[in-house]
Amino acid sequence: MHPYVLKRPEHPVSRRQIDVIALKVLYRLIDAGFVAYLVGGAVRDLMLGRKPKDFDVGTTAHPSDVRALFRNSRLIGRRFPLVHVFFGGNRIVEVATFRATPQGASATDNGAALSPDNSFGTAEEDAFRRDFTINALFYDPKTYGVLDYVSGLADLKLKLVRTVGEAELRMREDPVRMVRAVRLAAKLGFELEPGLRAAIEACRAQVLDAPPARLAEELYRMLAADGSARALGLMRELGLLEVLLPGWCQWLGESSGAWERAAQNLGALEAARKSGADVSRSMMLAGLFAELEMRQASSAVAQAQLVKELRERGFARAEIARVKLLLNALWRLRTRRRLERIARQPYYGEAQKLYQLVASSYGLEPAVPTGVESNHARAPFDGAHKGRRPRRRRRVRRPGIPLAPRSPSDEAAPSGDQTLASDAPPMAALSPPRS
Repeated sequence: MHPYVLKRPEHPVSRRQIDVIALKVLYRLIDAGFVAYLVGGAVRDLMLGRKPKDFDVGTTAHPSDVRALFRNSRLIGRRFPLVHVFFGGNRIVEVATFRATPQGASATDNGAALSPDNSFGTAEEDAFRRDFTINALFYDPKTYGVLDYVSGLADLKLKLVRTVGEAELRMREDPVRMVRAVRLAAKLGFELEPGLRAAIEACRAQVLDAPPARLAEELYRMLAADGSARALGLMRELGLLEVLLPGWCQWLGESSGAWERAAQNLGALEAARKSGADVSRSMMLAGLFAELEMRQASSAVAQAQLVKELRERGFARAEIARVKLLLNALWRLRTRRRLERIARQPYYGEAQKLYQLVASSYGLEPAVPTGVESNHARAPFDGAHKGRRPRRRRRVRRPGIPLAPRSPSDEAAPSGDQTLASDAPPMAALSPPRS
């Protein structure tokens, strides 16, 4: 099957928009006699006039061939190894060998489809293995054309997220694709193709069968991407949130306007990220769940249920503990109660930033309380605080000056200083008698 090729005058992709390190990888592979394309989301974003986050390369070269060409690389993965090529400034180009089209799939007891073992293939076979058509576009730096095997260019014009192949089968193969489809649609401002929407609604219960670590990472990416507020609405419409966080959804449903305020909080965090603010993962999660503490203090049962659900979804214990601290700080900042108890904690500055971002959603002044100062935002402790002793300065021991050995002439002719010392009693007289 020959791809539809969009020639250089017909598309906006230029080599000037591609990172120079990705071009180095591409042309070295081409000069070595392999086929190498820019693949994945980078081509999609360049076609839409967006700045790609990273640049991935697909090639006919096997991982061992890529390792032989690039000394600054290493293999990643076991089932289907990839090669990461490292450059200065912590920049990485991911190089993947084209994979073959699955020849069949076997169903498990719960209806999920399992793909056969991965094997190397051609660019066409690799395109039909990808999840969505808009992610299956290739850019050929040799001819400057954009290659389309699966009608991805048409879906870009229609602003649709469509699966490659049967939607329900692709969702059962990898349930994480349900969350990824929502993230792409919200990020790009696209719509879900009707068949894909129906497949997600039919398979939403199987999202719990996905590996927890991959599911948590995809949820983080959804919260950190553009359009996170719209993604929250799509997750609710499709019923995915009720499957992933049933207790939290029930709690929000009991409060009027809670969903709207949660979406507004995510919008405030997104605006802060776009302005250059550093928004951590803990802040993103705490902003999503801020409704628990900003309206009224949540019960211990509600918090315990939320922690349990987050643990089951694959979120790390350290992140969950940090989220709990930030939520507790939001309640204290809202009620102005016992702020001095948390003002010296390392998370207090992060809690202040989060409060300033979400306060407007609840009709509160974004200004943080005055008169409470954090130890992490002022000069080192000067010892004047009530209830604490000032720190004692540590004494520095100076090395002693070694004594020079005395010569017989010194004993015979003592100096003036030695004459003054001769009046002292001898050492033998100062020592106690031995029994």
